[in-house]
Amino acid sequence: MKVIYGVARPDAGTILWEGKPEVVGSPAYARRLGIGMVFQHFSVFPALTVLENILLLSPKGTRRQELAARISELSQEYGLPVNPDATVGMLSVGERQRVEIVRCLLQEPKLLILDEPTSVLTPQAIQELFVMLTRLADAGHSILYISHKLHEIRQLCDTATILRHGKVVATVDPRQETDASLAHHMLGTLVPSLSKGTSAESGAQRLIVESLSRRAETVHGVDLENINLTVFGGEILGIAGITGNGQAELLEAVSGEWQSPSARNVCIDGTAAARLGVTRRRRLGLVYIPEERLGQGSVPGMSLVKNGLLTVQVGKFVRWGVIRMDAVRQFASKCIEEFDVRPATYAISAEALSGGNLQKFIVGRELLQAPGVVVAAQPTWGLDVGAAQSIRQILLKLRASGVAILVISEDLDELLELCDRIAVMANGRISEARAVGETSIAEIGRLMSGEHEPVPANAAGA
Repeated sequence: MKVIYGVARPDAGTILWEGKPEVVGSPAYARRLGIGMVFQHFSVFPALTVLENILLLSPKGTRRQELAARISELSQEYGLPVNPDATVGMLSVGERQRVEIVRCLLQEPKLLILDEPTSVLTPQAIQELFVMLTRLADAGHSILYISHKLHEIRQLCDTATILRHGKVVATVDPRQETDASLAHHMLGTLVPSLSKGTSAESGAQRLIVESLSRRAETVHGVDLENINLTVFGGEILGIAGITGNGQAELLEAVSGEWQSPSARNVCIDGTAAARLGVTRRRRLGLVYIPEERLGQGSVPGMSLVKNGLLTVQVGKFVRWGVIRMDAVRQFASKCIEEFDVRPATYAISAEALSGGNLQKFIVGRELLQAPGVVVAAQPTWGLDVGAAQSIRQILLKLRASGVAILVISEDLDELLELCDRIAVMANGRISEARAVGETSIAEIGRLMSGEHEPVPANAAGA
């Protein structure tokens, strides 16, 4: 897709655009041809507003007021609500993705390339996106849709071309295929089934969030109101919700990126930790898989060796004040080997990896640290079906060993398959956690709309 959009140059071959050979030398030239692309890793400036980001790609002389009105009109028309005055750095991943899509649609492209566009959208938003894409296709636009979610390909696409290790292995009518047959083409083998087993049921309250409230630090943030939850050793607690309803603020409070005035608001294995920073919480056994891979989960320009060192306790790799690079390289190699990161070299920079391979490395780096508590945001975002199943199986293995796991995801199928209990966040409040067998997608959808009461502290572990 980078070749088609002019980001990378091909070594051989020809691109035909509207019947004529074209050398697409840059994204600007691609846009002039009528090619637009929404990347999985976003290309927006966090310090600028939504309007300012879109203005950068607008024709010279575009009036700000008219563009703001057009953004609002288009975002409402296609069910992708965007506030033109919001600072992008304060938006969630899902909200940033909306900005990318709206910015691309404003260019009225003939060919729209979408790379994993639903990875952080809710089921309702996905269906709205599909309606919009179908409408564009009916109007004569071409849509090139990249996804690992096979049911989406089968629902939306007329033709599917399947790549494996950089080669085309099949071109099929996805409506005549099953998820299993498509996955077999992708992997060259059958997808392993998920063995959930039973929880360890240790009964230990390993992670407790009690009476946590937090005022939003910006006008675009979300206030947290009396958050109460408990994750027991040997269970996976899932949190569902539409993006931008306080999940990011909760993750900051649990991981230590934000400290609460009251130390008892967050407890890790019995230690009051809400006033401790990230490093001290990690020493208590908490690891964190953030939803944003580049920038938060890794340093883009650094090698995988150095990225492997970032979150591991320094004592493991430092002797007499000197970093033991041989040990760091061994750790990075272990992450690469056990989590099938490609290309399999620790010298490569994080930004050179695909989104899925970088995600596998980050997940491996955290889960290989023998944690007591795992906090994971969108842990399988952008992974193919085989890799996603592998990550889920590792989480279940940790659960069986007594680890407490908190998963925040917008993939409801994943939460229902993986978790023991599910709670829902809406408007900065959290519902009571329900056993997976006692809830449904319809019930979760209702809770997403905010139809629930805050959970009292003494009911957090119920």
